[in-house]
Amino acid sequence: MLQSHNMTSAVILGLILLIPILLIPRFTGWPKLIQSPTKLLLWCQRPKQSTEIISLRIYPIKSCRGIEVQSTVLKQHGLDLDRRWMLVDASSNTFLTIRQIPDMTRIRTALSADGDELVVSIPKPESNESIQDQDQDRQFHTIRIPSHPSPQWLAANTNIGPVHIWDTDTDGYRYSDEINAPFSAFLGRDVVLVHKGPTPRVLKGNGAPHRLGRVQTTGFPDVHPVQIASESSLAELNARLGKVGIDPITVERFRPNIVVRGKAPWSEDSWKLVRITGRNAVGISGDSAGDSGAAIQSPLDLDVVARCARCQVPNVDPDTALKNKKQPWDTLVSYRRVDEGSKYKPCFGMLSAPRNEGAIEVGMKLEVLEETTGHRYVAGF
Repeated sequence: MLQSHNMTSAVILGLILLIPILLIPRFTGWPKLIQSPTKLLLWCQRPKQSTEIISLRIYPIKSCRGIEVQSTVLKQHGLDLDRRWMLVDASSNTFLTIRQIPDMTRIRTALSADGDELVVSIPKPESNESIQDQDQDRQFHTIRIPSHPSPQWLAANTNIGPVHIWDTDTDGYRYSDEINAPFSAFLGRDVVLVHKGPTPRVLKGNGAPHRLGRVQTTGFPDVHPVQIASESSLAELNARLGKVGIDPITVERFRPNIVVRGKAPWSEDSWKLVRITGRNAVGISGDSAGDSGAAIQSPLDLDVVARCARCQVPNVDPDTALKNKKQPWDTLVSYRRVDEGSKYKPCFGMLSAPRNEGAIEVGMKLEVLEETTGHRYVAGF
């Protein structure tokens, strides 16, 4: 009898729970959700936060001036063209950055009108003291190279050789003396421009295969493929800088790839999985573009693997290459030492690894699907 009573109670409880589920569809569009597994999955993965992409930035040559673009392609190794090239010391083949040579930020990059060429403007040595002169063309040596060099072009115009970046030995396509000469003249040392070679540079640290759950590679960023920064966090930092008499700085100091508007300063600290969708994402009520037959790109998902622990590169003014001895480092370090894995460095921005690839543009939504309190920076380049 007791077992029968328990079964009856269970049935009654099940009916009580089932009735709302049966009634809600009449008012909320559930039938369309149930008919579409994709929509049902999106409904189940409703975002914990939602914000908007307001800027996309690529830095074709590591540590040189970047390019702000309206749209590009997100690839698993990073945004298209981002850190695909870098400068190395000609004798040691070791990478060079703003850390040692702040003047690298005065080397400008741009894309030709058709996007087929990377246009690099290198200051001439005699222009070092007169960069603000009106006749800009005379101050720069301009080189043009294919933005997406084919294997045939690389075989005919470069030589593959070893390169060393942080604690990783990989390879790069070394450009000719003719291309390298203006870089060397400006920087006052023999350097070589290299394009990422075929040997995979597998992610380490927080992106190592046993942590990320997959083997993923990148080009020449410091650690992980994509850095995301928040405008609201920068605004909060600038407010603090203003209190100590420092003019506002731009997000370019931090060299992010994706800049979002942000809902609240530093809310990005807890992001774990984010999704980028178009302006017309599928809605749960079934009245969005998804029902009109309009094509909608699959969402772009990125694993946010770590906070970005900072060196003093943001102290370098990207326009002048002058390095402030204290700011914004001193202000950041006073309150942004928030990661137990990097106790002596402040954090700004989040490092991520894309799960899939696709078009990305300013105005798209960035939704936070998963959060964590367990972020801890793991050293490893």
